[in-house]
Amino acid sequence: MSTTKSRLVRSVLLSGLTAAVLFTAACGAPESTSATGAAAGATTSGDANDASSQQLKVSPVPSGQATSAAVSRSGDGGRTTKKSTLKVASYNATSGRAVIKTATRQQQTSSPSATSSTSASASASASTSTSTSPSASASASVSDSASASADTAVAVGDVIASAPASGAPDGVLAKVTEVVGQTTAGTEVDTEPATLSDLLQDDSADGTVAVDPSSIGVDTLVPGVKISWAKTGDLTFGPEGAKLPLGNLRLDVSAAVATATGAPASAAASVKGFVQLAPQVEFSYNGSGTADTPSGAFIGLSGDWASQWELKGQAAAATDDKPLRIAFAKLHADPVLQVGPVPVVVNLDLTCYFEVNGDGKISVDVKQDLTGDFRVGGSFSLAKGWTPVSTSQMKGTPLSASVEAAGKVKASLGAEASVGLYGTVGVIADFAPYLRGEASGTATGSTTGSASGSAVGAWSLFGGLDLTGALQLKLTIFGTPIFEQRIPLGELHREWLLTQGTGATT
Repeated sequence: MSTTKSRLVRSVLLSGLTAAVLFTAACGAPESTSATGAAAGATTSGDANDASSQQLKVSPVPSGQATSAAVSRSGDGGRTTKKSTLKVASYNATSGRAVIKTATRQQQTSSPSATSSTSASASASASTSTSTSPSASASASVSDSASASADTAVAVGDVIASAPASGAPDGVLAKVTEVVGQTTAGTEVDTEPATLSDLLQDDSADGTVAVDPSSIGVDTLVPGVKISWAKTGDLTFGPEGAKLPLGNLRLDVSAAVATATGAPASAAASVKGFVQLAPQVEFSYNGSGTADTPSGAFIGLSGDWASQWELKGQAAAATDDKPLRIAFAKLHADPVLQVGPVPVVVNLDLTCYFEVNGDGKISVDVKQDLTGDFRVGGSFSLAKGWTPVSTSQMKGTPLSASVEAAGKVKASLGAEASVGLYGTVGVIADFAPYLRGEASGTATGSTTGSASGSAVGAWSLFGGLDLTGALQLKLTIFGTPIFEQRIPLGELHREWLLTQGTGATT
């Protein structure tokens, strides 16, 4: 008889334990979890050596939205990567010291949707265990604490990927090497750099995500710079009522440019116009390579570009043979890509500038409308290693042009870009559309035919673009082999004739 009672008690306890686990799972789910998110999180669960690799979804994380950290942990001969309640409270990139804390149960279920979900799950659990005894309830409480403890504990060997947080503006991708101890702020740990291979393992991901223009911070560096942008549901307009396409950021600038020493006041030079772009981050990863190295990867920046700008006067470089470059705005963004359960933080910097290289002799008044696209980045394969990618398709249209006297001038309105992951630079690029003018003899001319020459000569105006840059050593964050030096992107140079003519005898 005692044996029968013992079996009955054990059955009741197991029933209560099952209900507690269900209740813990419901309460511990992050606020943003949905059917899609749960499926994405499940794709990386399991042994890293499992032959059934998954294709992970790549999607943007809305600016300002809290993002759960991902933790990769060893177990059963492999590693499991999943979302976690762990948060990075602070991080010192120099020393590797970090403080890890956990979101409280109240924080995780504070939203109405999460609360209703928790209540529904709790009710369902209660309805399936109506025979739960006081002892079973106690077992459920113990199980709930044990499950929470397992999720919140930090262990040596854990790899943590975190979105930007207080003390870690570029996000964190690090491996725990030592648990130092508890503090009032959380668990203090020492870390070393980790790689995406530790988290994504043998899974794959491929996606292009637009950068929200409203999330881009802009510091203006010269007077007269105006900023406008447009995104879905929150339209703004450019100067003079020009409506921007969705997803675009526009910078208008007007600035004086140096003229030659001793030049008359009438030779005053200036640059005026706008740069408009819709940046996108491209990310791909293919983990079906060797045990430690993916078979493929890509990180880069692409997007649409439009600019319309005007160069007037007798522009001259500040010093002989050295162009005058003036940065007029610095842009920065840290878009977060959700790759399955892993938050991948992309660090994007853009410096917009104009540059003039002229002899101060030729006087020009030229205006160009430039549209097209660009793509720069680094591509990895096991066969070739890292190789540069740089492409651009641009079309320039002259809106007006006039040339007087002999000489030469070249002016660029471009952007220096830097793209990296978790605070490490991976790709740098300098995208420089330009205008170039030259004239021989004493030729004068214009596209309107209003100017005439006093002697025989020739003049030409060109549009063009230069694209230069390099891959950086720290692209090893993908888990790829280290290369010994920076790899140049290779110069991309294109030029097209805007207009030309010859001087006529008066």
